[in-house]
Amino acid sequence: MEQKKILKFLKQVMANNNRPWFQAHKGDYEAARAAFEQGISQALERIVTFDPEIANLTVKDCTYRFYRDTRFSPDKSPYKNHFGAYINAKGKKALRGGYYIHLEPGHSLVAVGNYWLPTNILTSCRNEIMANTDEWLKCVESPEFIKYYATPDEAASKDNSWEENWDQQQGFGLTKLKTCPAGFPKDWAHVKYLRLKDYCCWHHVADDFFEGDDWLDEIERMFLAAKPMMDFMNAVIDDYE
Repeated sequence: MEQKKILKFLKQVMANNNRPWFQAHKGDYEAARAAFEQGISQALERIVTFDPEIANLTVKDCTYRFYRDTRFSPDKSPYKNHFGAYINAKGKKALRGGYYIHLEPGHSLVAVGNYWLPTNILTSCRNEIMANTDEWLKCVESPEFIKYYATPDEAASKDNSWEENWDQQQGFGLTKLKTCPAGFPKDWAHVKYLRLKDYCCWHHVADDFFEGDDWLDEIERMFLAAKPMMDFMNAVIDDYE
């Protein structure tokens, strides 16, 4: 992926986030977008080798509009300062977990899992963790998972803000309850996993991470490390979709 070209354009957008400038540099946008989409095409080809469920997806199925929806935001900047792709077998709006690739100057990352689950599904996921604890711990406390991500305790910021959590180098669980969820035992040995309000893990990468082709091997290792956790949760979530 031509990450340098993409990030150079995004830095220019951050300094000139207005329609006149963007229209004058539409060609630069199209070149950056094409470079990103070519990289996502490569990612799809790699991911399908270990997750055949995504075989039906195209790049268009996974990428987002570059134009911001400013209707309900105090920030009226018309354009995003990043490119993102969410690779999910059931689509970008599905509840089930998927793979996310995010390019932004100084804040590029990869992520796996889901977030903002409805309460009834969260309850089912928590029940599944308690019913199959050994299997769950193999997913989230394996050496491979811990290498790239973190435990909920390590990932949580003091104010429980998902924005601050997301900005950490690596983590597991964007938001969590301050106490044990109602109806679950407060003294359970692994209660930290029940307090999570999402089951998403992420790892920030350097601004040159996606340059060239070696990144494909590394994201494969990252995604494979988190796939057991995602599969565990998707087996529950799929019953609702």
